[in-house]
Amino acid sequence: MSPALSNSQARDAEALLHPYANAIALRTNGVQVIERGEGIRVYDDKGRSYIEGLSGLWCAGLGFANAELVETARLQMEKLPYYHLFSGKSHEVAVELAEKLKAIAPGRMARVFYQSSGSEANETQVKMAWYYNNALGRREKKKIISRVKAYHGTTIVSASLTGLPYNHLDFDLPVDRIRHTSTPHFWKGAQEGETEAAYTARLAAEFEELVLAEGPDTVAAFIAEPIMGAGGVLVPPAGYFPAMMEVCRKYDILMISDEVICGFGRTGQWFGAQTFDYEPTSISMAKQLTGSFLPLSAVAINETMAEVIETHSGQIGTFGHGFTYGGHPVGCAVGIKTLEIYERMNVTARVRSLAPAFAAHLDRLAGHPLVGEARHTGLVGALELAPAKSPKGFANVGKVGPRLAQELTDRGVIVRAVADSIAFCPPMIITPDEIDELFAPIEAALDATELWARAEGHLG
Repeated sequence: MSPALSNSQARDAEALLHPYANAIALRTNGVQVIERGEGIRVYDDKGRSYIEGLSGLWCAGLGFANAELVETARLQMEKLPYYHLFSGKSHEVAVELAEKLKAIAPGRMARVFYQSSGSEANETQVKMAWYYNNALGRREKKKIISRVKAYHGTTIVSASLTGLPYNHLDFDLPVDRIRHTSTPHFWKGAQEGETEAAYTARLAAEFEELVLAEGPDTVAAFIAEPIMGAGGVLVPPAGYFPAMMEVCRKYDILMISDEVICGFGRTGQWFGAQTFDYEPTSISMAKQLTGSFLPLSAVAINETMAEVIETHSGQIGTFGHGFTYGGHPVGCAVGIKTLEIYERMNVTARVRSLAPAFAAHLDRLAGHPLVGEARHTGLVGALELAPAKSPKGFANVGKVGPRLAQELTDRGVIVRAVADSIAFCPPMIITPDEIDELFAPIEAALDATELWARAEGHLG
C-alpha cells in the first residue's frame, strides 16, 4: 500500500511534469522534496541528510553552498542583471570568462559561444558544423556520427545524437543526418580472447567502415564524451581516442568533445580530452562551469573553425544563431568566480590526490557477488551489477540497479542508477573522510539488493 502523499508531494503531482520519470508512479508514491544543501549534503523536507553522490546531475562540483558564488551573483545583479550579446552588444564578464576558458582549454581554441545548457551547446555544435561546411562549399558534408549509449542532450538534434533508446522512444527520433558507431566498453564488447589493444583497433576500424559506407564527403563531425556519463560511466579503453582521431584526420571530420560532465577537473585534468590524449576541434562545456549555481554553457571552437565561420558571416551578412540568455552576465560572473575557486583549490591536483581512495572503494566493491565491473577515472565511477558477474547482464534490464539506488537513498546516500550501473560523481570538495562515508553503506545495500534480486528471480 502506498503511503499518503504529503502536502508538497500532492501539490507537486498537480503542478509538475518531471523529466525522466514515470508520472503515474510519482503520483502514487510521491516525489522526494529537497529543501536545502550544505557541502556535499542535501536535506529533505523532513530534515534528513543525504550525501549527494552524483553532485546533483554530475554538476555541483563545489557542493551545495558557497558564499563566494552567492555574493558574486548578488553584486552582478546589482550592476548589470541582464544583457545580451546579439547584434554587436557585449559586456565585460562575457569577455573575461571567454578569455579564461580559452586559456585552459586544449586544442588552440579561438572563440567562445554561450548558451544555457549542455543540450543547447551540442545543438550549437551541429549548427556550427553545418554552417562551417556550407562556408567551405561542402553542402553534402553534414552527417554527425555519435555512439551507441552516448548522451548529448534532449533537444531535437542533441537527443538524436544521444544513443539511448529511452531518449528516442515515441519522440520520433533520431532525425536524419545522425549516425551511431559502437560503444567503447571493453568488459561488455570485447570478443573472447581479444586484447584491449585489439578491441580498440576494431572499434576504430568499425568507425572508418561507417564513414566509408556513408561517404566521407557526407560526414561532418564525430561527437564524443571523454567518459560516457549517462551511458553508465563508460571509461574508454587505452588508445581509443587517438585511434578514433586518426580516422577523423584522414577524412577531414571535425572532432567535437562533449565535456559537459568531464570538464573542469572531474577527470584529474581541466578537460577529459587531456586525460585521454586527444585534441578536439571544438568543445561543449556546461555543468561544473558555474558549479551549477546558475545555468550556463559554452562552445569553444578552434582557430580554423573560427576563421571560416567569421569570414562566412561577413559574406552572407550574419551568423544567424543565438539564445536570449546566452552569455547572461550573472552566469558569466559566477563562472569567472567558479574558475577562480577551482584554480585556488588546485582542483586538478586535488582530484588526482583523491582518486586513489575513490578507486579503491569501487575496486573493493567489485568483489561483491552482485557486482560485475567497477569503472573509474578521477572522481567519477560506477559499479555495474550483473548475475554471476556476466557481461551479458540481467535478462530484465533496469530493475536491479534502481533497487540498489533506493536502498542507498534509504541509507542516506543519493546516487543514480543507469540501467543496472550505479554512477558516482561526488562534489570535488569531498574530503578523504567523506569518501569513506559515501561508500560506508554500500556493501550493506548490495547485500539487501542481492537478497531482493534473488527473491524476485533476477538471479535465477
